[in-house]
Amino acid sequence: MSSPFNFDLIIKNGVVVTAADETECDIGVKDGAVVCLARNLPIPEGCKVIDAEGGYITPGGVDSHVHIGQSASNARSADDWTTGTRGALGGGTTTVVAFAVQAKGKKVMPAVEAYYELADGKAMCDYSFHAIITDPTEEVVRDEVPKLVDFGITSVKVYMTYPLMKLDDKQMLDILAAARQQGITTMVHAENSEIINWMTDRLLKQGMTEVWHHGTSRPQLVEDEATNRALALAEVVDAPMLLVHVSAKEATRAIRKSQTRGMPIYGETCPHYALLTAEKMEAPGFEGAKCVCAPPIRSDPLDNEGIWEGLSNGTFTVFSSDHAPYNYHDEKGKQASLYRQPNVPADRQFKNTPNGLPGICTRTPLLWSYGVLKGRISRQRFVELNSSNAAKLYGMYPKKGTIQPGSDADFTIFRSDAARKPSIITQDRLHHGADYTPYEGMEVLDWPRLVILRGQVVYDDETNTVLAEAGTGQWIKRGLSTLPGPRGTSKAWMNGFDPHKI
Repeated sequence: MSSPFNFDLIIKNGVVVTAADETECDIGVKDGAVVCLARNLPIPEGCKVIDAEGGYITPGGVDSHVHIGQSASNARSADDWTTGTRGALGGGTTTVVAFAVQAKGKKVMPAVEAYYELADGKAMCDYSFHAIITDPTEEVVRDEVPKLVDFGITSVKVYMTYPLMKLDDKQMLDILAAARQQGITTMVHAENSEIINWMTDRLLKQGMTEVWHHGTSRPQLVEDEATNRALALAEVVDAPMLLVHVSAKEATRAIRKSQTRGMPIYGETCPHYALLTAEKMEAPGFEGAKCVCAPPIRSDPLDNEGIWEGLSNGTFTVFSSDHAPYNYHDEKGKQASLYRQPNVPADRQFKNTPNGLPGICTRTPLLWSYGVLKGRISRQRFVELNSSNAAKLYGMYPKKGTIQPGSDADFTIFRSDAARKPSIITQDRLHHGADYTPYEGMEVLDWPRLVILRGQVVYDDETNTVLAEAGTGQWIKRGLSTLPGPRGTSKAWMNGFDPHKI
């Protein structure tokens, strides 16, 4: 049958799910973009057809918080740009946003340019960067933040902990004010550094050095205090802020309270805070190091439920992996402390264990299985958390994060309810570069059947094969957030004071 549309791909017999609704229809694709959605699209000669077999077609996943090829001091990342993005595709994620890190005493843009070169020609999925600001000098605040926007980076991240990265409150205000002026989003790692240092010193003196005491050194109060302080700083300058990797119920409630008051505050959480407990750090020997991260996984199952409540009610805008992989069997990985302190028993070295765990492969299947298929969230809410909201917050929408004419033809196809295919997560089936997964042995009720990037099948679950090649991924020059921004005023602006006038 002749067709007025010269499609090169049609996906038929599926339920198209977006953040707004869902409908049974075909998707017509041309040159890597969605052209139209309609029922019974005619198939042009030479057009490829994919049968969704009654399954759910969602936008490709957008994982907006990953650390790829980013090694910390005395620790080595398990992923380069090829293995990290290969793992993303194998789990239903078609776009990632990673971090370019400013070194103390250096400018920001050279770090961005070097990271761009590191990724160029290596990535399998599409990608962009945030910029981590560690040294907000007057020149950086005045000159380099605008350069980031010109380059296509419209978000910055700051830390309230870690000696080489933490900013004091004044420095954070400088960044927040500059970010507000440029219309970009500030991401904040909120933990009280001084309490952590104080607790760690005393734990070491008392001989409480087992790996699970990583959590002891960072009690929930550490995150609660820093979260409330960060929210106060954001209100002073009326600046949009995303609190990243929120781990517990009290910080979640503080974010919710600010949102209720109309502040442009957003929240992010991760699968490990929704699904794991601190018991994982009490595994025999040094195995617990596999789940050392910051903030730590919490011990109270009520914190898990608090996270799911925030995912359901809209407190959390995005659901990210915070993929920060270190190999377990590596002298510069999780076992680094064993090599640095060979005379100390293996289970007594929490202080020098690198923070972070792998999750880029499992984020989307876990949210689909334990969120949608367990009845905690709707399919529309899944799309918001997995794709749409990150695309909107980070200036990629509607190119990414939705299925509509003009958007990139990025899809994650799940099976129909009748054809679900439960499976057990095992390291040997994952495509990342890390040598373990913290979700080993967990059941998922379905795994993405097919993953499509710009009209090309890049993962097939039937053979568990990633079909993309290094260099398939494209750099995304991002615009500004399309989510609500500054309110235009603050209670802190009294007697004619305006923090944005210099």
